[in-house]
Amino acid sequence: MELSEIASISGKGGLFKVLKPGKTGVLLESLDASKTRIIASPNQRLSLLSEISIYTTTKEGTVALESVLKKIHQDFKNDLGVDANSDNNELKAFLKSVLPEFDENRVYVSDIKKLVKWYSVLQEQAPEIFVEKPEVTK
Repeated sequence: MELSEIASISGKGGLFKVLKPGKTGVLLESLDASKTRIIASPNQRLSLLSEISIYTTTKEGTVALESVLKKIHQDFKNDLGVDANSDNNELKAFLKSVLPEFDENRVYVSDIKKLVKWYSVLQEQAPEIFVEKPEVTK
């Protein structure tokens, strides 16, 4: 599985695997134990994880979520030292240790909580995301 196959829906907790587009929306399956299937209608805000970035204070202005997730995996593996219920200052310190240049004015604590939750789900349900793929040379 790749981040381009995993989505988040605004207003719904959790992550979803994109199964296939349909006539009335996109068929999704939850990435939790229930494996609930739903159809996301066109009026729902669906975001593929491969398209999400985190604001930074660098010249580029953002860094891809995939890069941040891989850095978390590289630095912490299975023990983040925080969870989504941790103190706000602990969550900010955690992200600062992974991404020192994150924009503290534009990245909210709720975003960091979401990042921590998503990392845990991905670690459990799609660990292949964290494996570096060898570059193909022609």
